[in-house]
Amino acid sequence: MNLLTIDTPALIIEESKMNANIERMRNKAKSLGVTLRPHLKTSKCWEVAKRQLWTAQGPATVSTLKEAEEFATHGVKDIIYAVGIAPQKLFRVAELLRQGVDLKIILDNVQSAQAVSAFCQKQDLPIKVLIEIDCDGHRSGLKPNDTELLAVAKAICSPARLVGVLTHAGGSYDVNTPEALSQRATGERDGICTAAKRLREAGYDIEIVSVGSTPTALSDTDLTGVTELRAGVYVFFDLFQAGVGICNIDDIALSLLVTVIGHQKEKGWVITDGGWMALSRDRGTANQAIDQGYGLVCDVNGKLIEGLFVSSANQEHGIISARSGNNLHLEDFPIGTRLRILPNHACSTGAQHPKYVVVDRSLEVKEIWDRFYGW
Repeated sequence: MNLLTIDTPALIIEESKMNANIERMRNKAKSLGVTLRPHLKTSKCWEVAKRQLWTAQGPATVSTLKEAEEFATHGVKDIIYAVGIAPQKLFRVAELLRQGVDLKIILDNVQSAQAVSAFCQKQDLPIKVLIEIDCDGHRSGLKPNDTELLAVAKAICSPARLVGVLTHAGGSYDVNTPEALSQRATGERDGICTAAKRLREAGYDIEIVSVGSTPTALSDTDLTGVTELRAGVYVFFDLFQAGVGICNIDDIALSLLVTVIGHQKEKGWVITDGGWMALSRDRGTANQAIDQGYGLVCDVNGKLIEGLFVSSANQEHGIISARSGNNLHLEDFPIGTRLRILPNHACSTGAQHPKYVVVDRSLEVKEIWDRFYGW
């Protein structure tokens, strides 16, 4: 099989680029003296995950219990489920714990802490808990100096056990200079360390101080007080991360293989079979300095074609146009031409597909890797 003969649209991994991205993050964590707890949500694929993990048992981060369950079947034991727990999901947490998985959950309010404590008492089951901290106003979590922090800690009652604090500097996605990224990284570290210090002074044994986002992880210079680093999208990178300034476009290891199926001559459009069902609806770069539409266009070998982008997408149609001031010669893209599209958001594009087609510096297909879905 090769990229000129397989069916399209197809999701392509450039293996050597992926491996280089993994090594970059691993070396960064080592240089900072912290444990890397890679986030496995981007790929949802064991073949990718096992390359990210430091050991076959973990540590690992997941964003769904489906991920925890799938990776547990491969022997991963040390897992943080890094989304606030919904009470009805505690039965699935319990099942994983009874299978020998050291699964830790997070929460950020007294009501959830009480629900977890009551469940643990009823089931006679210890569950390890981290309190989520909001270091930059991006989404959920308690502010480091929030008065409710100690109330939440107090509501976590035996056999449930408070073991740490966790934060995610999502605000780092809103900046694009090294100085601003460094500032976000510092704010993430200072915020989580403040929360940990308050809890320790109140008598709680805080073992885990966890930070993480790909932009801050690769911008960190000092993680004193932090025990572990979480990140996920770095494994593939994407156009959004390139827009933030944390990678180059050539670092992007994920692309969508498409076929030219038509033209609109009067509009200067090339039409492909890669619409938003294959690329996703993610338009995250629209708010960045350069709007990349639904993705940038490469030839079948993965070489960027300057001046072209997927300007629009329907469910099963991708529309390639030239940016203002650039030319698109339709005769250069006859029917049947294979192209590769670099995605805005690797997680969103990956979620549209059941498998990855793996290549490495050639058109030949090395392997097919399964990925899974669901929550």
